[in-house]
Amino acid sequence: MFDGFEEFDISTAGASVHGCRGGSGPPLLLLHGIPETHLMWHRVAPHLAERYTVVATDLRGYGDSGKPPSTADHEPYSKRAIGSDQIEVMRELGYDQFSLVGHDRGARCSYRLALDHPDAVLQLAVMDVVPIGDAYNRADKDFALLYWQWSFLAAPEPSPEQFINAAPANLVDFMLDSWSEVKDAFPAEVRDEYIEKFSHPDTVHAICEEFRASPTLDYEQDEADRGNRKISCPVLFLWSQRGSVAKLYDDPLAIWREWADDVRGGPVPVGHFIPEEAPEETTRQLLDFLQ
Repeated sequence: MFDGFEEFDISTAGASVHGCRGGSGPPLLLLHGIPETHLMWHRVAPHLAERYTVVATDLRGYGDSGKPPSTADHEPYSKRAIGSDQIEVMRELGYDQFSLVGHDRGARCSYRLALDHPDAVLQLAVMDVVPIGDAYNRADKDFALLYWQWSFLAAPEPSPEQFINAAPANLVDFMLDSWSEVKDAFPAEVRDEYIEKFSHPDTVHAICEEFRASPTLDYEQDEADRGNRKISCPVLFLWSQRGSVAKLYDDPLAIWREWADDVRGGPVPVGHFIPEEAPEETTRQLLDFLQ
């Protein structure tokens, strides 16, 4: 699915990161969401690689990347820590500056990385999220029901881990099917890969720890930056016209404009998994933005 790409495993200060690289031109890093791996970019990355050197990685805790031990405050799975992995990977590959695209959990790591390392990120695209601090500050009954995974996966150890490990395919299938609008978005080989990666207890625990970091360290870091720091590079924000972001927020683009001065974007008429449900539109939007 990534013809012409080379796989790699790179050790960082806190973990190891698995990914692939292909193409030529300016560097571009792609980060995935849940319940996926870097494979989610398989319909987009080859086209982007015609103009860019594309790097697609598994986030710490996901896929074939490392699952280091956590701590009581969940710091090893904070978006800051996960973003630091990606900075190290790009530097190891020879890129001190790069453009960055993230979907879902990868988008949350991406905007945190852009805030923490403004000199490294030249352009930022985020898909179908608002910042964590804004999500919690605006949370209500609808949020609790639409974003059930935020509460379930962040519940104290080991309850969510035990439930998921008993039937990992059920959870992955439910996420993919209930959050998408396009029936053929996930070929059998892709779906099977997502399920297989979600079937390892250490992965499940790491993902739960990543969600436990959201209402604690991630939220605190967002609130510390609110009104004090902004994303310095241009930002593209795409969201599902039919998904939770559209249902919860009347003007989600305005939320991002509180975090950056140069923000553009709009809704895409598919479900949550924009790169997999609308790969041609995703590619077009990214190429128009990144040029």
